[in-house]
Amino acid sequence: MANKRKKSKCILLIMGIVLLSHPITANAQPNTFEIPRIGIEVGEAQTPRDIINTFEILFVFTILTLAPSILIMMTSFTRIVIVLSFIRNALGTQQTPPNQVLIGLALFLTFFIMAPIGDNINKDAVQPYLDGDIGQEQALDNAMEPIRNFMFKQTRNKDLTLFINMTDMDTPEALEEIPNRILIPAFMISELKTAFQIGFLIYIPFIIIDMVVASTLMSMGMMMLPPVIISLPFKILLFIMVDGWNLVVKTLVTGFK
Repeated sequence: MANKRKKSKCILLIMGIVLLSHPITANAQPNTFEIPRIGIEVGEAQTPRDIINTFEILFVFTILTLAPSILIMMTSFTRIVIVLSFIRNALGTQQTPPNQVLIGLALFLTFFIMAPIGDNINKDAVQPYLDGDIGQEQALDNAMEPIRNFMFKQTRNKDLTLFINMTDMDTPEALEEIPNRILIPAFMISELKTAFQIGFLIYIPFIIIDMVVASTLMSMGMMMLPPVIISLPFKILLFIMVDGWNLVVKTLVTGFK
């Protein structure tokens, strides 16, 4: 793959040099420089290999289309983005940090957490498939194995049992017998429950600050002054003093170990 990338870069560099060395001007002759035409044609397949290549391209495009759903359903992204949203709501800072920042932070934390799994997939599935040592089905099975192990560690037995009972299938004797159509939704609701538990713990200190500020304003007779205006700076100060982002990120990352 590295050699292919180097060749592609060399080809692009050569094309750029050619274009720069043959500038197209208004007075240039029409046949001085020819630009190649690139297009996609639909025609009759000449060999069975042409059909296989077509299906491989369609499969790749399908994976790219489902990539966001795969990221949300089968990684740590769901828990992280929900906890970050709870933090913003607990602070009461409206749209600060903005959604783009929270989603970006959640994505990079997801990449950090899932990096060892990605290395295993590349070593056991992608590289052997590119080298021609294994087929597509074996590559898919090898790629799913580390992801399934990750999901099993974060999934509660109660959630697995729920979906197993709803499918009326026999109780599996081993984890390998549990299909992905049961594991993935069980993993998602387990992640939702864990994220809400963390969010509840995050809310507690900020609710106490709101209650203290509201009681103080009531005792002073300032009933027309919204308590949120007074409590917001104190909540931000508390979050800064305890180094909140450091604690939250540490808790999220270590929770997947």
